[in-house]
Amino acid sequence: MATGTEQQATPTAQPASITLTEVAAQKVRDILQTEGQNVEEVALRLKVVGGGCSGYSYELAFDAPNEQDQVSESHGVKVVVDPRSLLFLAGSQVDYVESMMGSGFKVENPNITGTCGCGHSFKV
Repeated sequence: MATGTEQQATPTAQPASITLTEVAAQKVRDILQTEGQNVEEVALRLKVVGGGCSGYSYELAFDAPNEQDQVSESHGVKVVVDPRSLLFLAGSQVDYVESMMGSGFKVENPNITGTCGCGHSFKV
């Protein structure tokens, strides 16, 4: 019997995780294999750092997750993001592109409001 004073539980909003395309995940596995590292032990760390023409830029590295990180997995590869960076990166997808201008990882970030002319930094 409801008394009117009961509170309903509301779900806590979880930040959107960071994903990798299948191509990016395969490139991460290839790099780790070349470096003699195990994809089970090492994750791709995506971080936002200050700098660049527009104020922020991305930093990618291989690292072990720590307890503060958000850990997600795409196509068998773990992606880790620290809480501060997650504020800027929620819902982003990492791809690997090859073109005449070069090749590398590219972050598709739905949170940015602009980029610099060279495309290496962004603003939110």
